[in-house]
Amino acid sequence: MQDLQYIEVETRANPTAAVIWLHGLGASGHDFEPVVPELGLPDDAAVRFIFPHAPNLPVTINGGMTMPAWYDIKAMDIDRVVDTEQLMDSARAVGKLIEQEIERGIPAEKIIIAGFSQGGAVAYELGLSFPKRLAGILALSTYFATEKTVQPSEANAGIPIKVYHGTADPMVPETLGVRSVAALKGMGYDPAYMTFPMEHSVCLEEVQDIGRFICKHVL
Repeated sequence: MQDLQYIEVETRANPTAAVIWLHGLGASGHDFEPVVPELGLPDDAAVRFIFPHAPNLPVTINGGMTMPAWYDIKAMDIDRVVDTEQLMDSARAVGKLIEQEIERGIPAEKIIIAGFSQGGAVAYELGLSFPKRLAGILALSTYFATEKTVQPSEANAGIPIKVYHGTADPMVPETLGVRSVAALKGMGYDPAYMTFPMEHSVCLEEVQDIGRFICKHVL
C-alpha cells in the first residue's frame, strides 16, 4: 500500500503527544477534524492530531463500488466477513504514521490510536500488535475483526483501551461492541466500555470523554 495522505491539526506548537484517528467506510480524514475543539483539552495542551485518508477500494457490500475503505467488507452478517489481508495492510500503513511521529520527536508511549467503525477495527489490529508501547486505543462504534488472528505484542500487553458504542446502532450493532470487550478481556486486557443512546455516530458527551482519556494518558 502507498503511504497514506492525511490531515494534520496541532493544538499548539511543538506537540508532545499525538492522536492518530481513523475514519469509517466512505468517509475521509476530514470526518473527525471538527472534533478537536470539542474535546475540552487544556489550553496549554500541545497535541498533534493525524487524520489519515483511507485508500479507494471496491467494496463488495456496496455493489463493488469504489470508495474510501480500510478494507473490503464481503458480507454484513453479524460476524462480518472482511478482507483481513487488506485490513492488515492498512494497519501497517498507519503504523508508518506512528513511526513518523516517533521520528518527529513524540515517543510511542505518547501516541494514541483511535478509530471509528472500520477505522476502529484497524485500530484494534495495530494498537494491540505494535511492537512499541503506545498510550492507548480508542474504539468507536466498531468491532474486533481480527480477534482470532491478531498477534499481540508484549509491549502493549496492558495498553489502556476505551470502547464506545451507540445502543441504537443499525450499522454496527451494539452486540459487536460487547463481543469486542469480551474478546479483549479473554485476551487479558482491561477495556472500559461506555454506551450512548445514539445510532452509528458520535455525540458530544462521548467526545468529551475521549478528551478526558487523552488528558489522562498523554498529557
